[in-house]
Amino acid sequence: MTTASPALRPVRNERDRKHRSPLQRWYRNHEAWVLGASGVIGFLLLWELGSRSGVVDQFFFSKPTDIASAAVREVQLARFWNDVKVSVWEFVTGYTLAVITAIPLGLIIGWYRRLSYMIDPWLNLFNSLPRIALIPLLVLWVGLGVESKIAVVFLGAFFSIIIPTVQGVRTVDRRLLDVAKSFGASQRLTFTSVVGPATVPFITTGLRLGIGRALIGVIVGEIYAQTSGLGVLIVRANENIQPDRMFFGVLIFTFSGILGVAALRRVEHYFDRWRPVSEER
Repeated sequence: MTTASPALRPVRNERDRKHRSPLQRWYRNHEAWVLGASGVIGFLLLWELGSRSGVVDQFFFSKPTDIASAAVREVQLARFWNDVKVSVWEFVTGYTLAVITAIPLGLIIGWYRRLSYMIDPWLNLFNSLPRIALIPLLVLWVGLGVESKIAVVFLGAFFSIIIPTVQGVRTVDRRLLDVAKSFGASQRLTFTSVVGPATVPFITTGLRLGIGRALIGVIVGEIYAQTSGLGVLIVRANENIQPDRMFFGVLIFTFSGILGVAALRRVEHYFDRWRPVSEER
């Protein structure tokens, strides 16, 4: 059996692409989204069929159509939109504060070795502390208002962002730094042209982790304080044995996290061109 030479393979692949139908080309370009959506839809169908057949207990898990009906009822209530506004404000404020403080601090701590030796034990200590255990102290210090919940969100995202950022600076290729130094690059130019691009993958990883931790902070803070927010909606639905409303609240946080991570992946893809590329010979 004869095989095509490596030189002919790109030509053959290009010829195959030209003969694909528009539907095939569209599928190839959106394969990840199609397969992901198929998995989600398939899971929902199995859930619905299991609930209707009695395999899944509706008392505890409801079913997708009931959750959709609960969603339609909730979005018509002014209270729901007030809860959404409160939760969004807590998340955006806490997460933004974490980003604008953790990234610069992570770059500085990772760059200065002696400072890193001093700060590392404290980073590891506070990262190991369960943020839930700090909520009573935060409430004692700032009260039951939105400030305590923002603080929980901030703490959840801050350490998820700063630790990968520090690690990213430490793993910058030493050869690239030596080349920049040999050409007389200033420290600022070295940061913007070498350290920054090389650290982008670590920063975006921290940002993705921070989204999940921040959303957990929103839920935990609202469940503890029980003043307003989507976390309170979940608690009230649980107390009234309304699994459809409860799952609706949970799914809001779930899809918010998915959309946030997807947006950050697009940002990471945009900054891929900034990364230093080393060619192997």
